[in-house]
Amino acid sequence: MNRAETLSFAELARTIADLAARSRAKKLLPAETAGSTFTLTNSGVFGGEYGTPIINQPESAILAIGGLRKEPVVITDAEGGDTIAIRSVQYYCLGFDHRVIDGADSGKFMSVIKQVLENWDKPLD
Repeated sequence: MNRAETLSFAELARTIADLAARSRAKKLLPAETAGSTFTLTNSGVFGGEYGTPIINQPESAILAIGGLRKEPVVITDAEGGDTIAIRSVQYYCLGFDHRVIDGADSGKFMSVIKQVLENWDKPLD
């Protein structure tokens, strides 16, 4: 997928769904899978909670998405009080090439991913 950074989230989701469907149907052309710089891998779909992804060279990073499950978490209210609540939790692991990506930047990226997912309120187009 060329120029993914120019797509809206909804356009990106539709494009990924199209590529996945054509891949499962063995209708992707080799050129459509070449030249990528970042991979998403969803090992959680098979029941795994964690994964340690390995970069497919010449890519610069890969993000593994674990399975979604419910677990007890500590929630802090506005007054600083803590409560235990059941929440859906999902683990992510970013593998990156340190020759291309600084560790601080990868940490910032993961913080943004966490913030967006925890504060999701915008419907998809």
